[in-house]
Amino acid sequence: MADTNEFRHLLRKLRTERGMSQDAVGAEVHVTGSQIGHYESGRSVPVDDMAARLDDVLGADGELRKAAEQSRGEVVAPWLRPWADNEERAITLRLWEHSIVPGLLQTEAYARAVFGTGWHTPNQAEEALRTRLERQAAALDRPDPVTLAAIIGESVLHQGAPGVMKEQLTHLLDIGHRPNVHLRVVPTSAGIHAGVAGAFAIATLADGSTVVYLDDLVEGKIGSRARDLRRAVTAWESVCAKALPSGQSRQLIMKAIDHHGTELAYE
Repeated sequence: MADTNEFRHLLRKLRTERGMSQDAVGAEVHVTGSQIGHYESGRSVPVDDMAARLDDVLGADGELRKAAEQSRGEVVAPWLRPWADNEERAITLRLWEHSIVPGLLQTEAYARAVFGTGWHTPNQAEEALRTRLERQAAALDRPDPVTLAAIIGESVLHQGAPGVMKEQLTHLLDIGHRPNVHLRVVPTSAGIHAGVAGAFAIATLADGSTVVYLDDLVEGKIGSRARDLRRAVTAWESVCAKALPSGQSRQLIMKAIDHHGTELAYE
């Protein structure tokens, strides 16, 4: 089994030898300094393209890329990794959310509003926001972006401050034009279906393995047992059957944007 210590210690060693801060290295490879900190702490391992960029910036002559490859192959099973690592490694993601916009599709303002409603302190909320934006970049802005299929409940389109929601829904329309992003809406008229039990995500990784994330109030649960996967796939098929086609979903989102715009006009 590979050891993450080799990569993270090598990254820190090369960075400090060159007198560069985490922020400086992050700026060179287009991630935040805190993401570099995650690599150095062993919380995550960069994908191959990111490891290659770090190699170039730090003049590692392939050492960092090789160490990262060894660490990815694989230090821990998918169901023992933080979910963000599975997002970063996934080739396809299937997301169902019935109450909020999926995290990977949230705008900064919307995400800030979400974190501001919980038990986070202001500092914790800002850190959670930075982490969310990094997760979005790692999954959607990498050279080989994940294929993302997201289905949301219609009520999601109407929960939030008008200004925040108008920006958020416009973002959904914009990102929905990407060839790797497929967004659909389950109308309220669909009634009760398997998805009302809770939000979940299904990730398929490059090696063909599948892992599911089941959301809850505290931190969610990652599972790969056949029973977990079977239930998640069954629920996914249920919400797919209830969801509107992409064109009608876009029309519903545009209608919600007009509604929020009207609310803004009366504020």
